[in-house]
Amino acid sequence: MTASLLRVSPREQMPSVIDEDHLRRMTLGDRNLEQEVLAIFARQTVLILKRMASMEPAYVAAAAHTLKGSARGVGAWRVAQAAERVEQAAGEGRDARLQAAIAELEAAGVEVRAAIEARLQGGDAAALELDRAAIDPI
Repeated sequence: MTASLLRVSPREQMPSVIDEDHLRRMTLGDRNLEQEVLAIFARQTVLILKRMASMEPAYVAAAAHTLKGSARGVGAWRVAQAAERVEQAAGEGRDARLQAAIAELEAAGVEVRAAIEARLQGGDAAALELDRAAIDPI
């Protein structure tokens, strides 16, 4: 371990919920587009997680795959990793593992939606009101 790492607090070593550099690259630095994309992602996360509860494993795998791609697009790496675990568990048909993976995905979803809400509060108030229902916990 280098001396510079010893001076960094554990909180500073943890990656942010949304990879700001990745999001900026994907939206070409357009702040309005960033907010729109994040609001859509928050809404999609809620819808997919609600639907997973009543889906057959094959459909859960497909929904998780979709969410994984969207999460990678905005730089929500924890959501992407959790969605990948759901996709794998659903493909294996192991119910206990699938339920644990879905719970992990729900937790990552709550975390990212809270980060998005905080970000939208700092931006356009109209966008926040429009998307408040999508960001509320499941």
